[in-house]
Order: sequence, then structure tokens, then C-alpha cells
Amino acid sequence: MSQPVRLGSGEGDRHERSVRPDPAELMARVALGDQDAFAALYDVIAGPVFGIVLKVLRDRAQSEEVTQEVMIEIWRGAARYQSAQGSVMTWVATLAHRRAVDRVRSAQAAANRDHKDALGSLTPPFDEVSEQVETRLESEQVRRCLRRLTELQRETVTLAYYQGLTYREVAQTLQTPLPTIKTRMRDGLIRLRDCMGVTT
Repeated sequence: MSQPVRLGSGEGDRHERSVRPDPAELMARVALGDQDAFAALYDVIAGPVFGIVLKVLRDRAQSEEVTQEVMIEIWRGAARYQSAQGSVMTWVATLAHRRAVDRVRSAQAAANRDHKDALGSLTPPFDEVSEQVETRLESEQVRRCLRRLTELQRETVTLAYYQGLTYREVAQTLQTPLPTIKTRMRDGLIRLRDCMGVTT
């Protein structure tokens, strides 16, 4: 993906770049159709979005394409963002991960279509059905327990375990010091473990 063009090169410009714009404020302006705000938001989030997508797709060309799709989705759907549901970076990371996973699933579906047709409609064995039900119940319990975490703990755990980011990548995405991220993760996982009744 081409690098954003940087305008200016003087001291004033360096000072402007050192003061990071507030993504939530930019998102509110983007929701009103402010193209300048979108350009500024793009500079902040395009790198993290590309990193998340590339981690899923492992193909640079496809990742660039999906990143542009995500940016278009953000431009068109900025009004859907609700700050009560998490930070802008968490919302954006979720969109990026979902679209990347959709691309993978679409490719797999196309590749497996003939194979599935050949197999026909077979009744899954009892063990498989049982496992699906058990996994579904566990997923619902995890979601319920996640809601009991603080917002900061929840977004940190979500980025690490659902988006597959490393602690360092989570720190970069949330623009938060790495030790703080590790503390949030530890406290959040302890609360999740207690909520789910897991014993060590």
C-alpha cells in the first residue's frame, strides 16, 4: 500500500505531526462527511489496519486490497461508530479482522464447493453435533464474562485473543505503553478465569 504523502518539512510541520489527533474526534467529523478529517484518520489507522489484515491473509497484494475496502467501509459507516462500545481503534480493528476473515472464508468456500457437492448432504455424527453445542455454550459464557471486564481490559483482551495481536501490537494499536497493556491483560484474564470458574 502506498505511503501517505507528508506535506511540509519544517519545524512547524514536525510539531504538528508530534501532536497526535484524537481518533474519536476525527471519527465524529468523518461521520459528518469531513474529507480532511478522514485523511487525518487514514494516516492514524491505515498502518494498524494493514497489519491486522496481513496477519490473517499473509498475502501483501490481497491485504492492500482489503485494507482499502476497510477504509471505504469506515468512510461510509463512520456514523455507526459508538464510543460506548469501545475505542475507535478497537472498532476499526474489529472491522479489519472481520473483513479479512470474510475474504479467507470466501476463498475457502469457492475452493471447497465442488468437494462439498460430491459429498452430498451427510448427517454429521453425534459427537460432532455435541461438540458444536458445547462450543456454542462456551462462547456465550465467554461473551457474558467479557462484559464484566472494564472497557480497557475488554478491548485489550479482544485485540489480543480475537484479533490475534501480540502484546506489542496491542500497545501500538491503542497507543498505550507496553507495561500498561500487560497489566490490563493479566487483570482481565484473572477476572475472566474467575467468572468462568476455571481452577488452576
